[in-house]
Amino acid sequence: MASSALISDTEAWKELKAHAEEIKKTHLRDLMNDAQRCQSMMVEFDGLLLDYSRQNATLSTIEKLFKLAETANIKQKINQMFSGEHINSTENRSVLHVALRTPRDTVIQSDGKNVVPDVWKVLDKIQEFSERVRSGSWVGATGLPLTDVVAVGIGGSFLGPLFVHTALQTDPEAINLARGRQLRFLANVDPIDVARNITGLNPETTLVVVVSKTFTTAETMLNARTLREWISAALGPSAVAKHMVAVSTNLTLVEKFGIDPNNAFAFWDWVGGRYSVCSAVGVLPLSLQYGFPIVEKFLKGASSIDQHFYSAPYEKNIPLLLGLLSVWNVSFLGYPARAILPYSQALEKLAPHIQQVSMESNGKGVSIDGVPLPFEAGEIDFGEPGTNGQHSFYQLIHQGRIIPCDFIGVVKSQQPVYLKGEVVSNHDELMSNFFAQPDALAYGKTVEQLQKENVAEHLVPHKTFSGNRPSLSLLLPSLTAYNVGQLLAIYEHRIAVQGFVWGINSFDQWGVELGKSLATQVRKQLHTSRTKGEPVQGFNFSTATLLTRYLKASDAPSDSSTRLPRI
Repeated sequence: MASSALISDTEAWKELKAHAEEIKKTHLRDLMNDAQRCQSMMVEFDGLLLDYSRQNATLSTIEKLFKLAETANIKQKINQMFSGEHINSTENRSVLHVALRTPRDTVIQSDGKNVVPDVWKVLDKIQEFSERVRSGSWVGATGLPLTDVVAVGIGGSFLGPLFVHTALQTDPEAINLARGRQLRFLANVDPIDVARNITGLNPETTLVVVVSKTFTTAETMLNARTLREWISAALGPSAVAKHMVAVSTNLTLVEKFGIDPNNAFAFWDWVGGRYSVCSAVGVLPLSLQYGFPIVEKFLKGASSIDQHFYSAPYEKNIPLLLGLLSVWNVSFLGYPARAILPYSQALEKLAPHIQQVSMESNGKGVSIDGVPLPFEAGEIDFGEPGTNGQHSFYQLIHQGRIIPCDFIGVVKSQQPVYLKGEVVSNHDELMSNFFAQPDALAYGKTVEQLQKENVAEHLVPHKTFSGNRPSLSLLLPSLTAYNVGQLLAIYEHRIAVQGFVWGINSFDQWGVELGKSLATQVRKQLHTSRTKGEPVQGFNFSTATLLTRYLKASDAPSDSSTRLPRI
């Protein structure tokens, strides 16, 4: 396929369009009766088991999707990504988050330079620094050890690290290594988030990690200045150098802020924000909380999937299969959403992280060459851990809109509970639902079944389940740091595959710029109105009315003195 051509113009795409009409005539009740088909749709790798037999697909569908992958030059694009070519063409950058977790002796080039030694230089620096803080050899301004960490960052500087932190909080090994420590994340510029994060913390024992590549991100830097004031008010301005460190590449602004440049941890242009959890963005705060050895296991889990994605054949390649099935559901069957349903409370922050990775990556309306797409790209991602989601939005999934579901289960619970006299353990109760829900979605319940159960006639339509609702199941052996890394990388590469097929750039995010630009105009207006009493002007009637009402009614300091949260 020529680089400027649209994938939708190819024969492989058109074949799938026609094939989709045939598939719509089938039902999962019948497809699931074919044991050979089901067996062919199970893939194992490194302790993981993927079962995609409950997708609205036949073996012929999968072959046609492989043909589409060939037409879209998927293997070539994967190779280009791993070899450091500038596949992020609109920003003229490599896309090398895989280099962040690769073994020390690997060679990965970007612009003619092996980037792996630089990666490990930063990892070694993080290990050394985190061990000093955790051991108490690095202390705060008053000589007390720094037991509390607040990571300040937004978007990719927040969602990924929070997902990993939440997943590790109940892991027995991680618990032991985190005793006496706490890690918090300050993301929102809303002062309530500041108040919540500093409540109960002592500035004397707090270390702030400011995460901003350019050190100019508006929300992050305002929050950083707020915490700098919080520290300075309690301990004096000179304490900042002992209580604040940075993850940034802009050493000039880091030093100007009051942070010692020696306490800045680098990352690179070829690391996209939403793919940065394996860089200092995530590794530094997580190492401060759990110790570097635990975080290294997380990196090794991700690297395992990287190598699998790079080398496994199509039929055994878990991220590639998942990506192709998502394209099938979105572009051919017309299902624009995806529910991410981990049956583990430890994975409660997985869906919010994948929302960003997926929707910021693939929420595009033009091809990588700037041609408007004649088809919908991207998925609407949402989710909630089971069984909470069952009591929230599963009603819609079972009897309303068709939403393909990712069911994620864990064989061994991080925190098993057994009660004498109960039929099953707590984890078995949870997993009973994990195994039952996909079948309920696939098979449904027919009018005939309800009539045999003597259901009242007027209730039959309400209790009928159409079934034929696609899902897939991913079963993890446990939920260690290694497994969390595997899960992260599976979703990262799955999303890349979707973008590669759709022919879009999954690694830029111009859509976030316009709102920020307009917010700058509003910020200037608020300042002049507050300080000079100038009326609102230069906005449309609606915005001007709302701004005027806000200015009249909102609480603003009568002088320019500093005010911090009062919780």
